[in-house]
Amino acid sequence: MTEGNFVDYVKMHVSSGNGGKGSSHLHREKYNAKGGPDGGDGGRGGHVIIRGNENLWTLLHLKFKRHIRAGHGEHGSSARSTGADGQDEYLEVPLGTVVRDTETNEILFEITEDGEEKIIAEGGKGGRGNWHFKSSTNQTPRYAQPGIPLEEKHITLELKVLADVGLVGFPNAGKSTLLSVMTSAKPKIADYEFTTLKPNLGIVKYRDFQSFVMADIPGIIEGAAEGKGLGYYFLRHIERNSILLFLVPADADDILKQYEILLDELRRYNPEMLDKERFLLVSKSDLLDEELKAELKIELDKTLPIDYMFMSSAAHQGIQELKDKLWKMLNS
Repeated sequence: MTEGNFVDYVKMHVSSGNGGKGSSHLHREKYNAKGGPDGGDGGRGGHVIIRGNENLWTLLHLKFKRHIRAGHGEHGSSARSTGADGQDEYLEVPLGTVVRDTETNEILFEITEDGEEKIIAEGGKGGRGNWHFKSSTNQTPRYAQPGIPLEEKHITLELKVLADVGLVGFPNAGKSTLLSVMTSAKPKIADYEFTTLKPNLGIVKYRDFQSFVMADIPGIIEGAAEGKGLGYYFLRHIERNSILLFLVPADADDILKQYEILLDELRRYNPEMLDKERFLLVSKSDLLDEELKAELKIELDKTLPIDYMFMSSAAHQGIQELKDKLWKMLNS
């Protein structure tokens, strides 16, 4: 999937259908000029329903659907005939989609399971026909209920990427290169910051035909939790990952400090993200000779609070070792 086709944020207006009117019909036949009330009920207006679909990875198919309208319920008719219900409208969304009320920014619900359905705009109920109102003192009611009006909402759909492993790091730390080496994904790679503007997903093939999903998230900068850089547009994607794989390049001035800045941004955005399993990858380690690597290892063993390893995507060093480590973490 190309970067331009990855749509993870859509605003739209949805409206359900009006309920149909109840009928105030009075029964008339050739030999029955004054029959009783026999008006039928109105049909229910159509719902707008959001449904999870595990085969979708993006909101691209909804990008240009700004207005969604369900069908109106039909009016009731004679012989107590109930009007037809309005047609429901279904919005298929990928798993991990959050639905917000655009005006209040309140989270209405999240879709996390395949086939899960939630009504976002409920169709109006049909009005009752006049035969419901017949009584001993009012044997010929000439009135019926109108249908309940439709419901309208402005909603925002936000996709939080569902992946087993999420890559976290500063811009130009080598995340896209790692994804291209570990999977068949072809993310844009260049020697400048913010080459990646949208998350990229790839499937990592493991032994015995097993696999797991890895997500390349756009780079973090200091202050991202306050909206700097790409801010919330990428931090929300990290929430759905099982393991956070931090990337810090071997030529960084202070590897521990860079890791702590990244961790602090996640903490300020959502403290619950610190409960996830974490692993540090010292990327671009082909820039180090064995002596420098040994010195750096002694320093990191003293200061780093999590497990780490050296690897180089460009030189294909440590690829299988990293796959083994991640698979073990996912299945522990």
